[in-house]
Amino acid sequence: MPARLRLLRAATVLLTGALAVLLLVAGLTTLGTWSSTADRDAPRTTSAADLDLALNDMDAQAANLLLSNGDAGRGRLQTPYEKAAGFHGEARREIGHDLRTLAVAAQGSRTDEKTVESLTDGFAEYQELIGRSLENDGHHGGRTAALADYRRATDLLRTQLLPAARTLVASNNAAFDAAYFSARSTLNTQLAAVLALGVLLLAVLGVVQWYLARSFRRILNPGVLAATVCTLLAVVLGTQLLSSSTAHLRVARHDAFDSVVALSRARAIAYDANADESRYLLDPQRRGQYADSFLTKSQQLYGIKGATLSTYDSQLTTTWQAYESDHRDLRFTGEFRRELDNITFPGERAAAEKTVQTYAVYQRDDRKIRALLAAGKEQKAVEFCMGWEAGTSNAHFGAWMAALDKVAGINRAHFTSSVDAGRSEVDGLLPWAGGLLAAAALLTLLGLRPRLAEFR
Repeated sequence: MPARLRLLRAATVLLTGALAVLLLVAGLTTLGTWSSTADRDAPRTTSAADLDLALNDMDAQAANLLLSNGDAGRGRLQTPYEKAAGFHGEARREIGHDLRTLAVAAQGSRTDEKTVESLTDGFAEYQELIGRSLENDGHHGGRTAALADYRRATDLLRTQLLPAARTLVASNNAAFDAAYFSARSTLNTQLAAVLALGVLLLAVLGVVQWYLARSFRRILNPGVLAATVCTLLAVVLGTQLLSSSTAHLRVARHDAFDSVVALSRARAIAYDANADESRYLLDPQRRGQYADSFLTKSQQLYGIKGATLSTYDSQLTTTWQAYESDHRDLRFTGEFRRELDNITFPGERAAAEKTVQTYAVYQRDDRKIRALLAAGKEQKAVEFCMGWEAGTSNAHFGAWMAALDKVAGINRAHFTSSVDAGRSEVDGLLPWAGGLLAAAALLTLLGLRPRLAEFR
């Protein structure tokens, strides 16, 4: 009998220790997952998306500088020129910051390292071409040379820099997704192990209680009973820790961050489309190319099968009214559709729908610009495109971006809150679970000690 009690005591203590170690490892692994999610995986994906946007913005502002400069500064549209100069400098600084961030994030991936190196070299060449274009435009009669340099710069942007930036967005987002699935699989495995080990420990404690009752004619051993309660609470807390972490991780990665990525892409495409309007006005030789490019980007944002620039507005109205009547209506595609299909949080749907409504206003402005130009009113087209007064295209573009930023802000806030909640769950529950298991081991030892003392 003493040997059996010692064996049961040893089994209980070993299982308690094993469960405590398992929970500790699971807790530390989960904290590591949250750290990599918040500090590495998400930032490098958003940095790549920000780079895409900043490249488009810098090129758009270069076109705006040329468009608003007049003849070597004579006839300059002062407010649009000053704003374009400020935005151009901000975009250039943002690109430098993003390239440094991505260079660090690319370490360990030879493919991404080469992509960042190519981007850095290409951006240096791009800056040289833009600088030369702006310098030529500062001289009388320099517009022809300035346009030639700008064409080379924007061609470099389209054929090399933007594809590389978008490759990094896709690569980093795929790496984040792979890390998410790996972390979720690990959490599920750990949860199963905690449940199995916890049930086994509770079964052993039940056997101890039964053996004591049968051998010593006592109904319950207070120490073992208390140890059983502590173990049960520890298993419940450990299960809650791991299952809650899985739920928070899903919200952070898919409910929130999928929308962040879609909206970041949408913003970059929007800036590129806005740049196409300036390029369209700036470069008569390429107007057909830039009109087609604007339509392509519009389709990427809000895709309507078979739409042209002349039919896009009416078809947008029709498909949007159909969507408002039935949110399952699938007559449009694109980044806006991707976001609308991933509505999760309070206020998100209203904000997303506001984004599409402001986008429709901006699209109508584009047709007005083209109509003014077709009517021979080029100066009015330029002023309407580049003005910042209420009712102008830039003002409506700003309203559209503000609406889009609100949706992105809702998702970023929930991403951050999910990360914080996941970390808090581990920090709050792990010490309690560990303490309860330590108490269970101690209570088992104390509960069996008087019984073993009877055999001395």
